[in-house]
This record gives sequence, C-alpha cells and structure tokens, in this order.
Amino acid sequence: MSPSTSDSGAELLALADRVVERAVPGEQVEAFVARGGDTEIRVYEGEVEHFVAAQSEGVGIRVLRDGRTGFAYAGTLSSESIEEVLAEARDNVQFGTIDEWAGLAEPDGVPVTDQALWNDELADFDTDAKIELAKELERLTAAHDSRIRIDDSNYADAYGEAAVASTTGIRQWGRENGCYVSISTLADDGDETQTGFGFSVGRTPTALDIERAAKDGAERATRLLGATKPPSARTTVVLDPFVTAQFLGIISSTLNGEAVVKGRSLFRDRLDDEVAPAFVNLIDDPTNPLAYTATDVDGEGLAARRNALIEGGVLRRFTHNSYSARRAGTVSTGNATRGGYAGTPGVGALALSLEPGSRSQEEIIADIDDGLLVQSVTGIHSGVNPVSGDFSTGAAGLMIRNGEVGEPVREFTIASTLQRMLLDIVEIGNDVDWLPMRAAGVSLVIRDVTMSGAS
Repeated sequence: MSPSTSDSGAELLALADRVVERAVPGEQVEAFVARGGDTEIRVYEGEVEHFVAAQSEGVGIRVLRDGRTGFAYAGTLSSESIEEVLAEARDNVQFGTIDEWAGLAEPDGVPVTDQALWNDELADFDTDAKIELAKELERLTAAHDSRIRIDDSNYADAYGEAAVASTTGIRQWGRENGCYVSISTLADDGDETQTGFGFSVGRTPTALDIERAAKDGAERATRLLGATKPPSARTTVVLDPFVTAQFLGIISSTLNGEAVVKGRSLFRDRLDDEVAPAFVNLIDDPTNPLAYTATDVDGEGLAARRNALIEGGVLRRFTHNSYSARRAGTVSTGNATRGGYAGTPGVGALALSLEPGSRSQEEIIADIDDGLLVQSVTGIHSGVNPVSGDFSTGAAGLMIRNGEVGEPVREFTIASTLQRMLLDIVEIGNDVDWLPMRAAGVSLVIRDVTMSGAS
C-alpha cells in the first residue's frame, strides 16, 4: 500500500490500531477497515437509463484463540459499532472448530512495490462528463454499421481504501481507483440477430479508448451474421483475447493453493512437472499497474508480488495465502483475496497473464490453413472439471481458411482437457488486452481441439 498515507488513510489505520490494541493475552486479533464507492451509468438511445452512485464503509474483525477463529463485521465505523463487532468476534470463537493451521499472516520481509494506483483525475471527474462518455460510446458504435442496434452503453468506476492491522505485526494502508466503459450490441440483417460487446479499461477517463470499444462492439456482432453450425472436426483454434482471459481464469482455479491442499486440483502433485511448451510463462503480477486489478498488498496485508506460476513450461508454484501455505508446508505467495470488510481472506490469482509473443492475431491467422477463431464461449465454468481437467464449452466464432478469417459459425462445442490444451499451445500473440477482471487477454493458439458441430 502507498507509503504516503492520506488523512483518510491515517483515520482508517488509527481505527484498526485501536482494535488490535484491545487484544488480550492468548488471542490473535486482526482488524480490516475499509471504505469505498462506485458509479454505474447506463445509457440507452442517448438518455440515461440507469444511474447509481454508492458508497460504503465498515470493519471486519477476526479473533483467534486456541486454534478456533471468530469473525464479525459491521457496515459502519462508529466507535460503538466497532466495540460491538470485537465483542461479537470474541463470542464467535467458541463456535469455531479447532483448526491446527489457523492463524494470522505474519510479516515476511517482502517490500511493498510503490505503484500509482490512485489518480486524482478520476477522483475529480465530473458526473456529467461520465455520462457523456457513455453517450459518445453509443453514438460511435451505432455509426459503425447501419445493422447495429445498441442494447446498452455503460460507464463504471470504483474506488476503495483499506487498512489492515494485526497482533502479528501487519500494519498497512492503501487506496486505488479505476474505470471502464462497455457496450452491448445487436446486429440485425432482417433474418437473424447476433450479439456483441466492446470495452476499455483505465486508471483515468482519458486512458479509455472509446473508439476501439465502439469498433469491437460493432464488429463482434456483425461478423457473426449468417453463422451456421460447422461440421465436427479436430482443428487448431485461436482464442480471442477475451476468451483467453476466461480460459486463464479456469487455469488459475487449478493452481489455487486452497484447492490443491483439499485435493481438488488436477495439478496437486505436479509441481516442477512440464505442463506446457517451453515458451509458455504464466505470471501473476499485481505489481503491474496496467492490470485493472493491480494492487500493492494482498487481502492479509502482505506485499503483492510477481509470481511465475508456470515458467518455461514448468509448473513452479501455486497461489497461497497464509492459511493454505501453512497447510501445504510452504509460505504465502501474497495471494490472499478479500471481497471487503464483510469477508475473511480467500486465495487466488490477483492479476494473471501469459507472457506475450511477438505476432499480432492477424499475423498468426495468416499462417493457419484450416482452423477456428473462437470469439465467444458459453458455460465455460459449468463445462470444466478442475479435478479431472475435462473441458467442454459452447462457442461461436469464425472459420479460418488459407490464412484468412472465413465464414461465421455457432451452435457447436469445443472440447479437450486442460492438461492437453496447455501442452498443445502453439503460439501466444502480442495483443495483450487488459480487462476488468483478474486475468488479461491475449490471442492464444491451441492445436488438436475437438469441434463438435453438425454430424
């Protein structure tokens, strides 16, 4: 978290400190104090259809004694409420089950990477200007093609600051903000309707690429008009960046330390095994400020850090918070996640990406004689088994013929296993796309995938 603390940050730290100071001998205490807010604007046909600006603040307290954990929270920061939350957390200890690995994170000496995660330009950005961005995105998208109708055009931003302190020596504060625009489209040629989308993320409104979001929204919908069900085949697929980000989200769940220690990951016994070609590097790097989910500390107050999960094709590490690390006999990788003051720490990737290659999607496609560009997938979470690795999901996209994008296709599935798909990666594009999620997108080429369409 930022080394220079604002007045508001000093207030949050002081509140967390006061809770920790109330600890009695024999117990560990952690206080997580946070406040934040977000804006959501939806425009339809040039008019504001939905506007929400919300703010929240609160405190979550964990108390540990004799291997039992008690937790309580409140959505207010009044002194009386904090006292009540601490008392409730202590009362809840008696209902907890004894867990030999229970405990709070302890400082590990990893320094915090100083990052510019807060921007005053966004904090001071006028509401009317936010609305105008959503309206401009709608206008630009509609102007791309007469067959395009706009389902909705959106602007969203969020900010948050938090302080965490504990009896084990954790004491951190930080704040961050960010914004994005998105467009949902419909393309109609009189015979059928197809959907599309576009978006752009940034730390500031001026960093948003409205024109690109508009172009993507129009093209994603119009290029699927006339789509048919393709014949079944085994083929090379090129995952569009947004699809790759979803795929990486699935992979990250199999590299989650909590899933590993519970025996719910297909990679649980495969550390130091070759799981992908040597050019594949899968990195979780929340210290990269380009990532929408970049942060300087994790959900337990440990410094966020760059972790190479797959390096040179070899599985090097899983993501861990302090609890899963104790169970696994290792140390935290700074990957504690936290949804806010109302929850306790979980574990997961914070800002995942594949190390990019050297060629654009167009250059990659030019070298494929027969393949498939996967533009969208459906049911990807329900169609994947993280224990067996079985992968099957509905998809839509464009056939690749002799190095060029060909006819649109839909109503088919693509299937393989996660293990096989990683090993069958052929190339990674250079078109890194930072998305409003915990994984970045990039074009990804995978060979020998089953496409099940018309028999």
